[in-house]
Amino acid sequence: MARLIPREFIDELMQRTDIVDVIDSMVPLQKKGREYMACCPFHDEKTPSFTVSPQKQFFYCFGCGESGSAIDFVMKYQNLGFIEAIEDLASRAGLEIPHSITTSEFTTSHDHANRLLEIVNKASLWFQEQLRVNPDRKTATGYLGSRGLTVKIISEFGIGYAPDSWNGLCNELGTTPSNLASLVTAGLINHKQDGKGPGRHYDRFRGRIMFPIEDSRGRIVGFGARDLTDKGPKYLNSPETPLFHKGRELYGLHRARRAIGKQNRSIVVEGYMDVVSLVQFGIENVVAALGTATTPYHVQRLFRLAPDIVFCFDGDQAGRNAAWKALMTTLPELRDGRQASFLFLDEGEDPDTTVRSVGAEDFLKKIDSALPLTDLLFENLMANVDLQRMDGRAKLASMVKPLLMNIPGTTLRSIMFDRLSTYCGITVKPDETDQSSTSQNPTTDTKQRLERNLGGQLPLVAQAISLLLQSPKLASQVSNFSALDELLVNGLDVFVDLLYTCRENPNMTTARLLEGFRDRPYHSRLEYLASRDHHVQDDVLIEHFGEIIQKLLAQLRKQRHDQLIEKSCQRTLEQHEKEELLSLQKERVRQ
Repeated sequence: MARLIPREFIDELMQRTDIVDVIDSMVPLQKKGREYMACCPFHDEKTPSFTVSPQKQFFYCFGCGESGSAIDFVMKYQNLGFIEAIEDLASRAGLEIPHSITTSEFTTSHDHANRLLEIVNKASLWFQEQLRVNPDRKTATGYLGSRGLTVKIISEFGIGYAPDSWNGLCNELGTTPSNLASLVTAGLINHKQDGKGPGRHYDRFRGRIMFPIEDSRGRIVGFGARDLTDKGPKYLNSPETPLFHKGRELYGLHRARRAIGKQNRSIVVEGYMDVVSLVQFGIENVVAALGTATTPYHVQRLFRLAPDIVFCFDGDQAGRNAAWKALMTTLPELRDGRQASFLFLDEGEDPDTTVRSVGAEDFLKKIDSALPLTDLLFENLMANVDLQRMDGRAKLASMVKPLLMNIPGTTLRSIMFDRLSTYCGITVKPDETDQSSTSQNPTTDTKQRLERNLGGQLPLVAQAISLLLQSPKLASQVSNFSALDELLVNGLDVFVDLLYTCRENPNMTTARLLEGFRDRPYHSRLEYLASRDHHVQDDVLIEHFGEIIQKLLAQLRKQRHDQLIEKSCQRTLEQHEKEELLSLQKERVRQ
C-alpha cells in the first residue's frame, strides 16, 4: 500500500506558511518596498537580485531565474524531495501530515516519477544491448562507424539501437499492466485503439540510433532518435512526458557542466552527433537544443554556469533564421558581464564534419572568432535599410531602439546606443519615457510602453495566464468562462482551469495557485509566466487585463464567424444561425 498526502492538506499548509519567514530563517532578507531582497543562494552575486513577494508568496531571482513557492525553495536550498519538503514545512507549521491509504495502483507522484525513471533507464540499457547483440545491428554499427565514433564514446554517451521491429521493447519490458502503463506514459510505446478490442501496443522508436537525454541530475528522462530506415522523420524526440520537457533540457548539459565552468564558456550546437563528436575531440563544454528553438530557460541555465555563450549554426538560411531566434531570446538575458556570439559554418558543414576536417585546435579558433551578438544584430537589421538615405537611417533607429531597451545591462545598452548613433549620423538615445525605465520609479506610461514591448513576445493567452498567476483576483473580471472555453487557441484550456480555480478560492495566492498545478506537464511553463515582469502598475492592471480578455473574445467572435461561413458553404443555415452571422458581420463593420 502507498501513502498519499491529500491535496487539501498541501493547500492548508500553503495558507499556514509565510514564505518570508521560511526563507529568512535560512537566507537573511532585507525589506525593500513591498518585497524582500537578498543575494541569491543559488548562484554567486554581489548585488542582490533575489526577491521574495509576501503578496504572491513567491520568490524569484532576476540573476539566475530560479523561482517558486516555499516548497520549491526548501526543495532547492536543502536538496530535498517533494515529500521531504512538505514534511519540513509541516513541522515548522506544527501540522501533522494526514496520509491517506490507497490501493497499490495509486502511489505518490514521487513514487510515480521513480517508476518512470526506472523504466526509461531499463529501456536505455536494452537499446545499448541491441547495439551489441541484435542480428540486425549492422546498419546501426555501420552508420556509427561511418561517423567516426569510437566504442569508448558510444559507451560514454550510452548510445543504443532500436531494432526495426513492431514491438521489441514492448515485449521485453511491458510484461505487466503497470509496466505497459509506464512505458506509454514515458513515451516509449504507443497504444492504438482499433475499435475491436482493448487495442494494441507498439514501439515508438523503430530502426533508429538512440541517444539518451539526461536531466541536470544525470538521470535519463527521454531519447533523441536518428532514423536509419528512411521511413519517418530523420530525428524523433521523446514526446512531452512528466519527466521530459524539451524546452527545458539541453543534450549533454549534465556532463558538460564542469567543463563549462572551467572554460567559462558554453558552446551550443544543433545536433546530438555534433555534441558527441566534439566531446570525442576533447571539446567538452558543448550542449545541444533538443530539436527546438533556443528557449529563455536554456539561456538562463547556461548563463548560470558561465558568462559566455557561443551559438554554432550552419551557414545556410535555416541556420541564419535559427540564429536570429536565439539572438532575440538572449537579448533580455544580457546583463553586464555576459556575452553571446554566433559562429556560422560553411554551407553544407556542421560541427561534426568541421571538427573532423580541421581538428579541435582550429575549431576552437573558429569559436574564439565567433561574431558577437551585437554585431549580428546590427548586421541583420542594416541589411534591410539604405543608410545613404535619411529615412533609411530613421528606419534603422526605429527598428533597433525597441530591441536595445530589452537589454538589462545598462552599460551594454548605453554602448549599443552609441553605436546606433554612429550608424545614423546623429545622437540617438532612448525617449525620455524609455530612459525612465531604468530608474527606481518608472512612470505609468513607461511601464505600459515596456509592457507592450515585452508582452509582444508572448501570445495573448500566455499574457493572460501570466497576469492571472501574479494577480489571482483578476479572475473576478472575467464573467463568461464557458464562452472563452470555446476558443480554439493553444493554452486556452489552461487559462480557463486557472480562472475556475481562482474564482472558487477568492484568497488565492500565486504560490497556492501554482501548487495546485504542480503535477501538470506544463507546470514549469507556469512558473516562468508567474515570474515574468510585465511592468504594469497596479492602478492600470485591471484595465490592461480586461483589454487582453476583450481581444480573446474578439478572436472568439471571428472564429465563430468563420465557422458559420464555412457551414453556409456546406448547407443552408438555420434561422438562428443566419441571425448570429448577421450580428457578427455588423459588429465587424463597426470595429
